[in-house]
This record gives sequence, C-alpha cells and structure tokens, in this order.
Amino acid sequence: MSTSALHVHQHPRLTSAAIGRAATLALYDELSLAPKPGLVTLIDRGSHDDMDAHTFMRSLFSLRRYFVQITEAGACGAGFTVLERCGIAAEARMLAATGGVNTHRGAIFMLGLLCAAAGAALRERGGASHPDPLRDALRRHWGDALARRSERPPTLPGGIAARRHGLRSASEEAALAFPVLFETALPALTAGLARGLTPCQARLDTLFHIMAVLDDSNLAHRGGLAGLRYAQRVAREFLDRGGVARPAGLQEAHAIADEFVARRLSPGGAADTLAAACWITRVCGGP
Repeated sequence: MSTSALHVHQHPRLTSAAIGRAATLALYDELSLAPKPGLVTLIDRGSHDDMDAHTFMRSLFSLRRYFVQITEAGACGAGFTVLERCGIAAEARMLAATGGVNTHRGAIFMLGLLCAAAGAALRERGGASHPDPLRDALRRHWGDALARRSERPPTLPGGIAARRHGLRSASEEAALAFPVLFETALPALTAGLARGLTPCQARLDTLFHIMAVLDDSNLAHRGGLAGLRYAQRVAREFLDRGGVARPAGLQEAHAIADEFVARRLSPGGAADTLAAACWITRVCGGP
C-alpha cells in the first residue's frame, strides 16, 4: 500500500509550531503504548533501571521548543551544520532534564531531521499532505551531508555495536532517508488502521513490524547480535500468528514483553521509528 494512503484529511494551515507540537505528541504516543517489549511505558520501566515514565515526561517537556526550532530552520533552508547544532543543544537540555539519562537521543536525531524536512516542504509546497514530499525534501536538502556523517567513526554505544556487527547504523538509516520508516512502518500502520484496528492496536502491530526488520543498534548493544536476531525472530513469529488482532494477541504481547525484560533487551531504535510514524500521521493526516 502506498504511504500516500495515509492522507485522510489535510491540515489547511499547518505551521512550524504545529509540526513541532506533533513531534512531542508522537513521542507521547510511543510512551503511552503498552505492552511494549523491554521499553518504558506509563506503568513500567521495561528493561531499564535508570528511567521511567516520569523521566520520559521531563525529557518531552525539555524538547518541545527544539522540534519547533528545527522545523523553522528547515523552513529557512538551513544547512546540516545548523540542524546538528540544534540537535546537540537539545540533547544537552534533555540530559539536564533527566539527570544525565538518555531518553530521547535517537528521537532528537530522527524526528528532528523529519521536522526540518517538514519545514522545507512547508516553504516549498505549503505543507505535505502525504509522506513522499517529506522524504524527498530530506534527500534533496541534507542527503549528501547525512551520507558524509554516516561515514564518521561511531562514538556512541549503539553506533559502535552496529559497526562491530556489520549492521546498518542509525546514521546509515538516515543517509538512506529512513527506509524502515517509509517502507515498513508507515505501510504497516496504514494497513492496520484500514483493517479496523484501534490506533493503539495498529501502533503495537507496527512496532513489531519495525522490530522484525530494523538493525536496531540498541538491541545489538544490549544483547549482541544474538539479542538482535532473537528480537527480530520473535517479532516475525508474532506477526505470522496474526499479531495483536487475534484473540490471544495482547496476551502474547505481554508475554513477549516479560521475556524481553528477563533478557534485558530494549528495542529503542524501533521505538523511535514508531514515534516517527505516529508523527507523520499527525502531520500528513490521519488519526
């Protein structure tokens, strides 16, 4: 199904403020979803000892202005260096708000780039009524810079794990204009809603679709290549059995979540990608 099928209604006067606010709301969409395997929810810590829902809410509040600012930077045609500076400053505010805990570093990078792309589309087209112009703007304006960035030696744990195991890192995913987001997550979310799933059910199924294919460097860092492959296999098998919509689907999702906690696995990259999909439905039209 084309990602353009996400278009349900247009926002007639989409603004930088609205685009940025949608990013904050999308991060809450992800946080509030449960059960999620190994990830923080409103009611449990998942596989994390150093963070909970309160940590995430403090982080969200610290990032509200950032998403608007980087949207405005994209609308002004800013170069990648400007976007990177915005992201570094946002990360510092996040760490100050959380006492040094990394809650949203991946989202600052991924959603920040997407907000900038939405800002560019706002300037060039008056907005984006479906996802394709967002991906096009990302490629045209910052694709070369992202490709160069992906060649830098990694310094963060996820990037180091991705390099060690020969995986596609988050930086490489960005340089390719987020193929898992646009080619897996959005079609899965669209299809789930089209077949009558509730927004929460569709998001949960979408999370498993993402987990099944993403080279999630968070999983590789916490569980090695074996942990990543285990998570991918479990996600595929859950979907093959019918996902969350079948009668025992939610119960099985809870059991998978418990097993991830027992193994200390947390698919943080998949969570960021899900939040990005939720953001696109808010910006381009949808529930």
